[in-house]
Amino acid sequence: VQLQASGGGLVQAGGSLRLSCAASGRTDGSYAMGWFRQAPGKERDFVAAIRWRGGSTHYADSAKGRFTISRDSAKKTVYLQMNNLGPEDTAVYYCVADNAMILSSVGIRSAYKYWGQGTLVTVSS
Repeated sequence: VQLQASGGGLVQAGGSLRLSCAASGRTDGSYAMGWFRQAPGKERDFVAAIRWRGGSTHYADSAKGRFTISRDSAKKTVYLQMNNLGPEDTAVYYCVADNAMILSSVGIRSAYKYWGQGTLVTVSS
């Protein structure tokens, strides 16, 4: 599976951005896609994930109420709509995927086998 992320950029606080990530390869089984982010000097943290079968979504507390993850199965693409962005959301966002994801592991970095290149999101105050 190869992942191609896009959509990062510079936005003012309170603004919105939508990230996209297109996957190539098999997306069957217990397939899931999601996003992690890494701010300067910090750990790479879970943001959101979506399971392909059933479409269940999962969010970090920091993303709940502001971010929405969705998928287009036909396009093998996942989206992350980010609203009400703040400077604390500034980070490199990484698209992730795995084809054997279990529910209890959706927020665990090491559970994802496939990683895309990062896309930088910068939120100015």
